Amino acid sequence: MKNRYLLIVSIVVAFTLSAPHQAPRAADFTLDKTPVQVCFSPNGGCTKAIVNEISNAQSEIYIQAYSFTSAPIAKALVEAHKRGVKVEAILDKSNVTGNYSSATFLKNAGIPTFIDSQHSIAHNKIIIIDKETVITGSFNFTRAAEEKNAENLLILKSKELAGQYLTNWEKHREHSEKY
Repeated sequence: MKNRYLLIVSIVVAFTLSAPHQAPRAADFTLDKTPVQVCFSPNGGCTKAIVNEISNAQSEIYIQAYSFTSAPIAKALVEAHKRGVKVEAILDKSNVTGNYSSATFLKNAGIPTFIDSQHSIAHNKIIIIDKETVITGSFNFTRAAEEKNAENLLILKSKELAGQYLTNWEKHREHSEKY
């Protein structure tokens, strides 16, 4: 528990939104009084924090993942889908050939699942919930990330930030293929 903190911070976020064959575009803005939950692994409760946010989703969840093998996160997404929350996933192409990917589990549960093979590595690790919550960081959605790796996770509550991430998610969805 001591590795998890709920912070209210003012931060300046600068990140790049890019589409194929376009120069990167910066989307700079200031987030004021934005609640942020910070988690660190190993064993810092990152998976539990993600599952909690997914369990509280009301309308929609969009996920982008490089490596996705976490059973608790996959199960939480399926449960959200069963209770009527719109869930869609974009995964890196390594999830197609990986032995333990959650891609098939999501697809078999009726969750639209897409593969982003346009990039060498689709290395995003994000979840956007209800157009207000952004979950991001180095944390892969895997058991190893929770139990063995040194990772970080941020959960930010900002409609403006969520809008930027959703726009980027949609750009990746456009060139991804149905799994």
